[in-house]
Amino acid sequence: MDFKGFDQPGGPGGGGTRSVKVMIAGGFGTGKTTLVRSVSDIKPLTTEETLTQASADVDHLIGVADKTETTVSLDFGKISLNDSLMLYLFGTPGQERFWFLWNGLFKGALGAIVLVDTRRLASSFRAIEEMERQNVPFVVALNVFPDSKDYPVEEIRDALDISPHTPVVACDARDRASSRDVLVALIRHLKERSAVALESR
Repeated sequence: MDFKGFDQPGGPGGGGTRSVKVMIAGGFGTGKTTLVRSVSDIKPLTTEETLTQASADVDHLIGVADKTETTVSLDFGKISLNDSLMLYLFGTPGQERFWFLWNGLFKGALGAIVLVDTRRLASSFRAIEEMERQNVPFVVALNVFPDSKDYPVEEIRDALDISPHTPVVACDARDRASSRDVLVALIRHLKERSAVALESR
């Protein structure tokens, strides 16, 4: 897919490489760090710390009982989709006690991916609300776990209460090609929004 010249919604850029800030958001344990690790062209910066008994009352592990680490600040990686487009990836912490960091992380973001675990849809409600509050365009990525059920997309859309214009795609956050496809879906969504905005002027 050709993204040459893509810079920001509302206007194409000139020559050279364009950099775009993309957020990777979602609930606790939905696979944000895994996605950044799998797709980044560089060794990503992560801020994972070991879960301890001291956090048992605040980091509820329902549905993710095997989770042993958690992001306490952010994850950072980058990927070149082609010679003219570089994506800088910022993964958010998922636990409620770190949500105060989100406002700063979202500054300058052109778009976002909201990772969703279909076994625990409610865990990503807060991330979707934040996208809508900050008016950040996003796609929903259904991270497929071994015991995930296959729900029709429209059921997922209704359960998450998202716009029919918001793309919903399935992915395996462990797989580089699958994670890259989600990023491509986001850039395509941003380009389509740009085209609509230009036509409405």
